[in-house]
Amino acid sequence: MTEFVKYAVSEGIATLTFDSPHNRNALSRQLVTELYERLDRAEADDQVKVVVIGAEGRVFCSGADLSEAAGGSMEEGARGLVDLQRRIVAFPKPVVTRLFGAVRAGGIGIVAASDIAIASDDATFALTEVKLALAPAAISLTVIPRMTSRSAALTFLTGETFSGAEAAEHGLVTKAVPAEELDDAVAAVCAALVTGAPQGLRETKALLARDLVERIDSRGDDLAALSGRLFGSEAAKEAMLAFLNRKKK
Repeated sequence: MTEFVKYAVSEGIATLTFDSPHNRNALSRQLVTELYERLDRAEADDQVKVVVIGAEGRVFCSGADLSEAAGGSMEEGARGLVDLQRRIVAFPKPVVTRLFGAVRAGGIGIVAASDIAIASDDATFALTEVKLALAPAAISLTVIPRMTSRSAALTFLTGETFSGAEAAEHGLVTKAVPAEELDDAVAAVCAALVTGAPQGLRETKALLARDLVERIDSRGDDLAALSGRLFGSEAAKEAMLAFLNRKKK
C-alpha cells in the first residue's frame, strides 16, 4: 500500500509529510490513520524533540475527503477530526506546520491545533464549508481561539480565499514569509525549539495548551454531532454531489 504520510527524522526533528496527490492530501481514513501512527512514533522516540507537519506538492490539505463523506454518516469522521486536533494540541512535543500552497477546510484544523504555523505569504486558505451547506464545526474548536472574532466571522461566513499574509494578520498562523524563505524560517524555529530541555518543552506546551484541551473536551461531542447532522442533510448532500461532479468535468 502506498504511504500517504512520509516520516523522517534528522537532528531531533521528525518531519511528517502528506503525500496523497490523488485527492489533494484530503483527510481520508488512510491519511488520518497514518498521521496518528507517525505521531505515536515521534512521541516514543526520545531523540525527537520537535515534529514538523508539511506536504508534498501545491496543496497542504484540501479538507475532508468528500468522496468518503458522500458515502455515509460523517459524525464518526467529525469525531475523528476532533480527536486528531486534541492529539496535536496535547502532544507532548512542539508541533510546527509548514504551509505552502492551498490549505482548506478541515486542514485548517491541523494548522490551528499546531503550536507554531509558518506559511508562505502566497499560500491560500479558505474555510469553504458554508458553500457546501456545512459549518466548520469540528475545527472551530481550535480555529476560533486562534483568530480574532472579526477575522473568524469574515472567513467563516464568506468562505472566501485569503492569503498566508492575511492568515498571519488574522492570528491563524504564527507568521508568513516569502515562499523562497519558507524552509529557512521553519528551520530557524526548529533550531530554537530543539535547544529546549524535553521536560521544559513538555510542561511549557501543556501550560499553553490547557485551555484549548478543556475546550475540546467540553465541546467536542456536541460539535461532532452538529457536523454529522449537517453532512447528513439533503442540502449538504446535493452541494457535495454538485461539487464532485464539477471536479470530474
